Amino acid sequence: MQRNWIGRSEGVELTFDLAGDNDPLTVFTTRPDTLFGVTYMAVAAEHPLAEKAAADDPAVAAVIEECKKTDAAEATLETMEKKGMPLGISAIHPLTGEEVPLWVANFVLMSYGTGAVMAVPGHDERDWEFAKTHGLPIKQVITPEDGTEIDIDAAVFIDRGVTVNSGEYDGLNFEDAFNAIADWFEKTKRGRRTINYRLRDWGVSRQRYWGTPIPIIYCDDCDAVPVPEDQLPVILPEDVEFTGHGSPLHDIPEFINAACPKCGKDARRETDTFDTFVESSWYFARYACPDNDSVMLDERAAYWTPVDQYTGGIEHAILHLLYSRFFQRVMRDEGLTDVSEPFTNLLTQGMVLKDGAKMSKNKGNTVDPQELIGKYGADTVRLFMMFAAPPEQALEWSDDGVQGSFRFLKRFWNAVQTHVDGGAVGELNIEALNASQKKLRRKTHQTIAKISDDLGRRYTFNTAVAASMELINAITRFEDDSDAGRAVAHEALEAVVLMLSPIAPHICHELWAALGHKTALIDVPWPQVDENALEVDEVEIVVQVNGKVRGRISVAADADNDSIAALALADGNVQRFVADQEVRKTIVVPGRLVNIVV
Repeated sequence: MQRNWIGRSEGVELTFDLAGDNDPLTVFTTRPDTLFGVTYMAVAAEHPLAEKAAADDPAVAAVIEECKKTDAAEATLETMEKKGMPLGISAIHPLTGEEVPLWVANFVLMSYGTGAVMAVPGHDERDWEFAKTHGLPIKQVITPEDGTEIDIDAAVFIDRGVTVNSGEYDGLNFEDAFNAIADWFEKTKRGRRTINYRLRDWGVSRQRYWGTPIPIIYCDDCDAVPVPEDQLPVILPEDVEFTGHGSPLHDIPEFINAACPKCGKDARRETDTFDTFVESSWYFARYACPDNDSVMLDERAAYWTPVDQYTGGIEHAILHLLYSRFFQRVMRDEGLTDVSEPFTNLLTQGMVLKDGAKMSKNKGNTVDPQELIGKYGADTVRLFMMFAAPPEQALEWSDDGVQGSFRFLKRFWNAVQTHVDGGAVGELNIEALNASQKKLRRKTHQTIAKISDDLGRRYTFNTAVAASMELINAITRFEDDSDAGRAVAHEALEAVVLMLSPIAPHICHELWAALGHKTALIDVPWPQVDENALEVDEVEIVVQVNGKVRGRISVAADADNDSIAALALADGNVQRFVADQEVRKTIVVPGRLVNIVV
């Protein structure tokens, strides 16, 4: 997205002479290989040539006014009706000497390139649509590399290919044609290779009170003068009256009136303030050293930056995140930091929807979080939002889903309280566990491994919640009041409390204390996986007869294929389907299944 927003394009800037006493017209093109296909020129409504024509022709002026109302968004330019009008001026093709008409067109932007384009309708979609709308000629000057015939009048051909109908440049591929034509323009000093950007300069000032004052003083003699460093920062006055008509700073003489730092004469202070994007472009670095009053950043910023994880909405991708990258490079180039990129990793979160639409006060489909917190608690709301969808996808709000999260937390609470009511728990002796105790402990450490990966690497909070729910289910089904059984259940409950604490911190804090701990949960390290607990003594294997499941057997994890096949064939239920039939083949898939073919 940022690459498209910046819009870097390599091309050639070249000139077309204009008939009459007009100055030459400069255009920028990324496709000089299509130059022989130019059949008209087009300029933006704000272009000087268009404004000059409008001064003498009311009809042109009316069209230009309509063109100026065009939305400059890329999607709009692609789909809108192509409007325009000839200006009565002819351009001279630099290579053929032919005259081509000059039009004003609503799809040309003054903010990109030179505000003028050489129109090649045979090989540019917008040019083609405009030519079709206004009956302008269309020429083919590019043909597919594989020699396929195309009808340029029926459909535009925008791909790169081989030049045709291009005089001495016929038969060249894109790169060769680009270089040959660019070389000619540079040799004749009528053009040059250049790079253009769609991104415009960032206007950082805002006509409002709330913001950082721009430290500039205007003097009639000295022009714009920076506020001296020993007078920084400029502080916003707090005794202001908001009238609803512009910034109140305009009405505060004590703020506006100042002495010129250069000549000492009466001057006036800038009343615009910085856009808040300026501050948000580097606040994360300043957080590392907020108490330093002498420099922007110190060595603590070097320690803490770049930011490990940035989470934000998609709307930040081409605004805040892009500005931050620019600002970070400025700070680097000024010697304030050695860090070039402000953020190491990005998670673009989805929106919260209700009734299929983005929540909006205007649509009346918002949910009052305070009401939900009062009824269910903050942990319920947090759990629902983490569980309802992956963070990068849109979340559809569901009242039933909130209630489901509330019921799970009650079940979680009851599971811990029931365990605590059973009395003190002894030390876990992993060497003395039976099969069912090992199974629960294996499930516990499998869950720790999964949730650690879900939260630490994949950022799939919904699957982390689901895994916690599965472990709670396993704990509540585990009925073993022996000392070893209670110790295994205690370890499992501790793991769930720790792993759910980032999502439901309040209930987990209370349950951690209930499990007998004096140390606050927030100060406890993340649970670690015991690799030994993941080892399996026995595995359950499905047994099929002629491809249909007829039984299940438990075998040692290290059993060989012959032993597995023998146990499968000896199973009572399997014997019912084999009976006295000849076993023609036995297929063993270790750890998964046995298929007996009779």
